[in-house]
Amino acid sequence: MQLTNKVAIVTGGAGGIGRGITRVFIREGARVLFVDSNAENGAALEAELGRDRARFLRLDLSVPGAAETIRDAAVAAFGGLDILVNNANRSTPAPLLLADEDNLAQAFGSSFTPTLTLMQACHELLAQSSGSIINFASGAGLSGDPLQGSYAAAKEAVRGVSRVAANEWGVDGIRVNVVCPFALSEGVQWWSETYPELAAAALAKVPLGRIGDIESDIAPAVVFLASEASCYITGQTLMVDGGGLMMR
Repeated sequence: MQLTNKVAIVTGGAGGIGRGITRVFIREGARVLFVDSNAENGAALEAELGRDRARFLRLDLSVPGAAETIRDAAVAAFGGLDILVNNANRSTPAPLLLADEDNLAQAFGSSFTPTLTLMQACHELLAQSSGSIINFASGAGLSGDPLQGSYAAAKEAVRGVSRVAANEWGVDGIRVNVVCPFALSEGVQWWSETYPELAAAALAKVPLGRIGDIESDIAPAVVFLASEASCYITGQTLMVDGGGLMMR
């Protein structure tokens, strides 16, 4: 197991990609504090995985002091921290002309701001453990997908601050990398049903010809970046999207 005795925080960990990461981290030997605002999903996943290795914290990441609450809960549950996965996000597709203050606040308040504040709050613990941070961005920001202005902006901000952290915190032994997934999550299913032409066009660009499975395609890449197997990798964006966007 690649993550034996490692302690991880996973935000948005009770649904979609976060749920898959939480499950696979547990299989790989980690103990996980997973954070989500959905009480029902969180309680069900905790019961499935067992409280000895998985603890659910119900919390809205936008509330003041959320980052410190999450950090302290991980320490209280498992005694330290080795891995931080900033996966949570929430956004509403809209044409760029309608990307108003509320639309931007939703995207940045659920993704970029919690990512930054959790990185800051957990820095000391991760420096002690020579830990790994995996932040989630999106091909929507890299390719400028229609209707995704606020989401794309927030996710590109995540990539930008991740590169800064990789440069500043490398001396502390902390690695910081970014994953851009294309996965069959609940959100992608909704998007595919709501915007079938956009979804079909996106899938047509994927050389491997399918949308990724969360637990067998996406989570193993996150495990790799969290493990010692990637000990000489930092500041990188890993596209886990079947080749849909090939970075150069």
